Amino acid sequence: MKVAVIGGGGREHTLAWKLSQSLNVEKLYAIPGSAAMADIATCVNIPLSDLEGIANYCVKEGIDMLVVGPEVPLTEGLADICQAKGLAVFGPNKAAAQMEGSKVFAKNLMKKYHIPTAAYASFTDGEAAKAYIHEQGAPIVVKADGLAAGKGVVVAQTEEEAVEAVNAMMEDHIFGASGGRIVIEECMVGEEASLLAFVDGTTIVPMISAQDHKRIFDNDEGPNTGGMGAYAPAPVMTPALVKEVEETILRPTIEGLRQEGITYQGCLYAGLMITAQGPKVVEFNCRFGDPETQAVLPLLDSDLAEIMYACTQGKLRADMVQWKPASACCVVMASAGYPASSHKGDVIEGLDALDTDAMVFHSGTAKKDGQYVTNGGRVLGVTAVAPTLKEAIDKAYHNVQAIHFDGQQVRSDIGAKGLKHLK
Repeated sequence: MKVAVIGGGGREHTLAWKLSQSLNVEKLYAIPGSAAMADIATCVNIPLSDLEGIANYCVKEGIDMLVVGPEVPLTEGLADICQAKGLAVFGPNKAAAQMEGSKVFAKNLMKKYHIPTAAYASFTDGEAAKAYIHEQGAPIVVKADGLAAGKGVVVAQTEEEAVEAVNAMMEDHIFGASGGRIVIEECMVGEEASLLAFVDGTTIVPMISAQDHKRIFDNDEGPNTGGMGAYAPAPVMTPALVKEVEETILRPTIEGLRQEGITYQGCLYAGLMITAQGPKVVEFNCRFGDPETQAVLPLLDSDLAEIMYACTQGKLRADMVQWKPASACCVVMASAGYPASSHKGDVIEGLDALDTDAMVFHSGTAKKDGQYVTNGGRVLGVTAVAPTLKEAIDKAYHNVQAIHFDGQQVRSDIGAKGLKHLK
């Protein structure tokens, strides 16, 4: 079949890479794609904001399935537009994508269907929000309701910090309309992990667990980023815990949506906190994580296109999804100034000096005079697979050391938490 991957970042590069290995895929497209994705897919320069343009192109080319990477086209209804034209879409429709598009929607659904999450209140009035903060005390979490590129969450250690976050979101509008409504939550204590799942509307098949590293510096210090690396599986997520998350979180969420008249098809991402009371939801995303995808998909021992198409047809089966008995580690190399700003145009050296089995997924690169240069933000995700987590980490960093560009930022402790559990 003909498959189009929508997006052009590291996650989409990984999706295209895995789909290109499928015996079911005769032709692969990327919209808009990237210079790196052009090696495995036909890139089509239609902006992600042109939903009708994407749908019309896919109809014209006889595309059999769209795989949507980023959250914004999903929350804006790309799946609805494409499905109305008879196209199969791996990715939830607009109503289902509210699980990521609106924190308030997701929290209210969890409350109604008794899905474990942090205690919360939502506000459209800044003064009421600040009064609630003083009533609850700190630490406390302030979240913008809408999409904010993974940066709309402030874990405030003091009441003053929380009040500043409210002012920034509701008065200074640093996230635009996304901060017009906010959620204030209790600060949960524990270790974070991610569990992604394939969903066909009723059947849910969890993927292997992963752990992302959000902050820019080692030991989880500095500002939040889109993610500086990930590894999979995460030892904190024991088989018993994965089963518990499936039964207390994933299934009740999909069933709750069904009871609200919403069918969820695609990838459901549960960001979790493993608390003393058990696993609780930090947030839901309506798509694959970035950089979790770069660690999870290299371990998939099945045909990704077959799984995804089954999800679009309501025909997913657990036996379709098999995993390699191994570990993967993805280390992100970010540009100078990230996350506050990001430098572009720095020449990337060493990409031809890597181990033959190392995988490099391009998040923010461009090609200039035949050479890759940085194009801002997170630049590369360097991934390695090995029999053990320790070997995967060592192998990933061995390859990171071969790559160089000016001002590169790399955390040196991706996967360290996992190794602690294994000790």
